[in-house]
Amino acid sequence: MSTDIHLGRRALAVAVPERLGTSFRWLLASSWVSNIGDGIAVAAGPLLVASQTDSPGLVALAATMIYLPPFLVGLLAGVVTDRVDRRKIVVAVNIARCAVLGVLAAAIVADAVSIAVVLAALFLLGVAETFGDSASAALLPMLVHRDDLATANTRLQAGFLTMNQLAGPPLGALLFALGSVVPFVAYAVLVALSAILVTRVATTPRVRDADTPGHVWREVVEGVRWTWHHAAVRTLVVTIFVFNTTFGAAWSVLVLYSTEHLGLGEVGFGLVTTVGALGGIAGTLSYGWLTRRISLAGLMRIGLVVETFVHLGLALTHSPWVAMAIFFVFGAHAFIWGTTSITIRQRAVPEALQGRVGSVNVLGVFGGMALGSMLGGVIAEHGGLTAPFWFAFAGSAVLVCAIWPQLHHIAHADDQPTAEAAAFVPDAGQQVHGAVDDER
Repeated sequence: MSTDIHLGRRALAVAVPERLGTSFRWLLASSWVSNIGDGIAVAAGPLLVASQTDSPGLVALAATMIYLPPFLVGLLAGVVTDRVDRRKIVVAVNIARCAVLGVLAAAIVADAVSIAVVLAALFLLGVAETFGDSASAALLPMLVHRDDLATANTRLQAGFLTMNQLAGPPLGALLFALGSVVPFVAYAVLVALSAILVTRVATTPRVRDADTPGHVWREVVEGVRWTWHHAAVRTLVVTIFVFNTTFGAAWSVLVLYSTEHLGLGEVGFGLVTTVGALGGIAGTLSYGWLTRRISLAGLMRIGLVVETFVHLGLALTHSPWVAMAIFFVFGAHAFIWGTTSITIRQRAVPEALQGRVGSVNVLGVFGGMALGSMLGGVIAEHGGLTAPFWFAFAGSAVLVCAIWPQLHHIAHADDQPTAEAAAFVPDAGQQVHGAVDDER
């Protein structure tokens, strides 16, 4: 028994090195538990929508309800994140999510659920998650050393892939088959457990005095200006926005594309996400090898080309097997891109600005997704289920050519001067220059 315990501790030390700290382990546990619930919803949410309507426009509108809140309140969430205890924000958000899920479950049990109720619940969950995601992302740099951010993000992303993308969706589809209310009850329980786990996280004192906040709009402008005058972070935000517009158009009708065009059925739709997660795990295992041989700018360029041809392949194929191979490749690309992007941003941004600059990035992510999902619904209504993928391919190809020269900024993300960016943040110059010196 003692040997097993010793081996278990050694395995834990390898998976989550002790240098990352106990608080990070609690944050990781909370994130993994929450991701199981989110993964259940990845499959159960669209299936619930599809059970209420077969209109591609309404299905796409459901995706819009998820993507729209970060676009509407993302900048405000960034200000709140930089003002308030980030751990408390995460706890409060999870409690709010439990309440919304409870109301939705009650409506399903009472047979009072409708497409309007589902859309409203998705919107409210999206608002809560916008604040929670902003606080969580800004909390991480407070817990681990900046040189360990890549390692910590890899562990968090591994949980996202295995729980949210790999295990959660098939489980969500299975639970939905048992009863439409079951996955949402399970989701609420997991979110509550996640809130309990994050209360164990211990944070260092806040840099900012929360009792003397500035004007909200002025603080938003500070975050936007800093982002715009930091070439690498600006390039990331612009790239993410334009490519998420095309991606959002295609993926907004993915549930119908999978169940009808590919003929996979409900459980098969969950399998699509699972295959993508397996690709993400392959990306996880190869990430260190790739970054030792390919520059960050090179990885970004390769990723954008891969994403462009993913859309083309899905537009052309009717074969579930070919589509699954494409989803696998896309999963690897999404992990590599996401890990690189968030690590660059967290290392470059001063702690006092993490929430606001992160919210500008979120605005790019979900603003593009919201715009794309609205376009995707209209395009699918008039052109069929593959039309959004043709749009995504054509749009991505044009955007790759347009944004290609700007990606050279990423190659110098660690050593470029940031004095211009610091000039737009009162009393932040010392923090910014210190970060650059550490990088060198």
